[in-house]
Amino acid sequence: MKKKVTIYIALTFSFIVQSQQQNINDLIKNLENPRNKEIIVVAHRGDWRHAPENSLQAIQNCILMGVDMVEIDIQKTKDGHLVLMHDKTIDRTTNGKGRVSELTLEKLKQFKLKDGLGKTTMHKIPTLEEAMLLAKDKILINLDKSYTIFDECFNVLEKTNTLHQVIFKGEKTRKQVEKDYGKYLDKVYFMPMVKLPNKKAKAIVDDYLENTPPIAFAFGVPQDTIQLINYFDEIRKKGSSVWVNSLWKRHNGGHDDEKAALDPTVYDWYIDNSIDIIQTDRPQLLLDYLRSKGLHQ
Repeated sequence: MKKKVTIYIALTFSFIVQSQQQNINDLIKNLENPRNKEIIVVAHRGDWRHAPENSLQAIQNCILMGVDMVEIDIQKTKDGHLVLMHDKTIDRTTNGKGRVSELTLEKLKQFKLKDGLGKTTMHKIPTLEEAMLLAKDKILINLDKSYTIFDECFNVLEKTNTLHQVIFKGEKTRKQVEKDYGKYLDKVYFMPMVKLPNKKAKAIVDDYLENTPPIAFAFGVPQDTIQLINYFDEIRKKGSSVWVNSLWKRHNGGHDDEKAALDPTVYDWYIDNSIDIIQTDRPQLLLDYLRSKGLHQ
C-alpha cells in the first residue's frame, strides 16, 4: 500500500510540474520585448541541484519547471565535436580525467557525470546537438564559452533548426562582434557582457544602442552602488533587456541566491532596478517568488 501511495505522489508531482511548461513562441515574444514587466528566469547550467550540471536531465527539469532559458557551456573535443562541459577538463564533473580537447567524443561518452555532491550518476556527457534537439521548441538557450567556436556552434543550431532559440555572448565591443560574426547577427541573438565598474561601460553600451540594440546586456555588478545601475531603465526603454546574475554576491552586490534562500525578498533588488533577466542557481525559488508578484507566468 505504501508503495502505491509513493507512486501516486510522484505522478501527481510530475503532472503539476509539466503543467508549467511554456510555449516557445511566447518565450521568444517576451525575450524580444524588454519594455514589459515579465522577468525572464535563466537556470545556470540547468537544474544542477537535482541533476548533473550541463546534463540533458538538467535541461529537461527546467523545461518541466517552466524556466524560460537554460545556460549551458560548450567545449570542443579532440575530434571536433561540441559537448556540454563547463571546465576545460572533465575531472570535476565526471568519473573520468583529462582535457576535453584531448579526448574524442567516443572516449567522453564512456564516462558518467557527477551530481552537485560529487556522486557518480548514470548520466552521460551530452553533445550540443543532443541538447538542442531536447530543447527544440521548448525553452530558450544561452550558450556560454562559445564565442571562439561559434562558427561550429552555428552549424549545429542550423542543423537542428534552433537558431531562433539561442543567445550567444561575449565581452566584445560592437565593432569587434560585427567583424567576427557579422554574417550571423541577423540570424541569432547576441548579448554583450559588460563587467562593472568600467569607465568605458556607458560608451560601449551606448554604441550598441545607437546602432543595433542587442537582445540584452549582461552586467556584472560587484557593488550595488555602481552608478550605471541607474541607467538600466533607460537601456530597456531603448530596446535591450538587462541581465544580471543572482548566482554569487560578486555578480550582484550581495543580492545573491543563497541570501534569497533565507529571504526571497532579496530578489526585490532586481525588480526595483529594472533588471528583467536573472540567471540563477535556484530557479524554482525565483520562479515561485516572481509568480507570487505577478512577474512571471
